[in-house]
Amino acid sequence: MKAILLDGFGDVSNFSLAEVEVPVIKDDEVLIQLKAAAFNPIDYQMRLGLRESRIMKSPVLGRELSGIIVETGKNVVGYHVGDEIIAASGSRGSNGSYAEFMALNSSFIAHKPANISFEAAAAIPSAGLTAWQCFNRMRVEANSSVFISGGAGAVGRFLIKLLLINGCTNIVTTAGSEQSSNALIALGLKPSQIIDYKKDNMEQNILNANNGRGFDFAVEIVGGVLAETAANVLDINGTYVDVTFFGTQLTRETLFDKGCVIINIANYAQAAKNANWYGQTLNELAGLIGQNKIAPPEINNVGDLSVETVQLAHTLMESNKIFGKKLVMSI
Repeated sequence: MKAILLDGFGDVSNFSLAEVEVPVIKDDEVLIQLKAAAFNPIDYQMRLGLRESRIMKSPVLGRELSGIIVETGKNVVGYHVGDEIIAASGSRGSNGSYAEFMALNSSFIAHKPANISFEAAAAIPSAGLTAWQCFNRMRVEANSSVFISGGAGAVGRFLIKLLLINGCTNIVTTAGSEQSSNALIALGLKPSQIIDYKKDNMEQNILNANNGRGFDFAVEIVGGVLAETAANVLDINGTYVDVTFFGTQLTRETLFDKGCVIINIANYAQAAKNANWYGQTLNELAGLIGQNKIAPPEINNVGDLSVETVQLAHTLMESNKIFGKKLVMSI
């Protein structure tokens, strides 16, 4: 099979196309013929050899996918050859998703929603699971106030929709373009709930959108300066939901001084506790999408399986030029 290999940590020139053996499945695994794969910031962080690279198990990167089952192990229940699936493979498959095939434990897969394409389906797992974990661990109430940094991204959009369909409407988020603002309005937010982070007095504008009060929850999806903003607009004893691990020293100091609760969101942590959580949660998300209660992330299909496609996707992610769309490639 064809696969894109990472030959060493560093820039995008370290990717190469190779012909490798099709993986052999174990009794609890399925063999997936990939139809599409999505890109995530953790991919380029691994490529650079940063902290996330410690969980790499293959020189083939890529953590989420859609495809068709072409073989099942004897212990696999609920899935059959020919089933269309989505998966959050993380670093648990035989290889990453920049490849034509993957062997993966059936705990990590779910049935693909029939009403969307393989490319759209590949964009669901990582963002969907992250947003689902945020929502369930936050335990918001209908009158809770929630600030989300960078809500126009895939995780933010999933989370906003989950909050709205569960009756939590006091949401404020940031956006930096008309395109992003329009996407948030399409989800159900009002223009007054969307703050332009490029304008002066951003923090005060965020607080004004919450009637001048600090927020009960701040969900941080961007990192850096916006992590500091998220900490600053939290109320005393508020809850900070950290999706990125990109907060600064000032972020941590502010949260400590305010006595805030910190919830760390790491999807890969669930594997050590309950691997079935992945497939079960993905199937719930797929059901909501199949019923048109939640829309999948908007996508930008950057090309077919090739070194050039992977290099382009990594470059766009690193330069923050994805504009709220999930980057995917067809396979």
